[in-house]
Amino acid sequence: QVRLVESGGGLVEAGGSLRLSCAASGGTFSTYAMGWFRQASGKDREFVAVISRNGARIYYADSVKGRFTISRDNDKNTVYLQMNSLKLEDTAVYYCAADGSYSYYSTPKGTDEYDYWGQGTQVTVSS
Repeated sequence: QVRLVESGGGLVEAGGSLRLSCAASGGTFSTYAMGWFRQASGKDREFVAVISRNGARIYYADSVKGRFTISRDNDKNTVYLQMNSLKLEDTAVYYCAADGSYSYYSTPKGTDEYDYWGQGTQVTVSS
């Protein structure tokens, strides 16, 4: 029912910036809390950021706080992740996910709390 497609990944030098986009189709985007997760090679998928369905509540992982910004445009059915001051340890496949619980202010942070996932986009930070 819901399809999520990430884009914007690539190769960037440490200290640089990238903006990831996640376009949603199907369902009703404005009713979903949207999250960003990342998974480095050989490691577990970890929480990065989440924005509530109305955009009023936002939470970040400590590792990205102050460097990354999550936002959404419900008119475009798109969620964004602006990544600044990138570090080598930010290298991972980045996934967007949608929570279809319809909770107005929910900001889930666990992978098992999300119903739909994109295919991911690779972000590689070089020294």
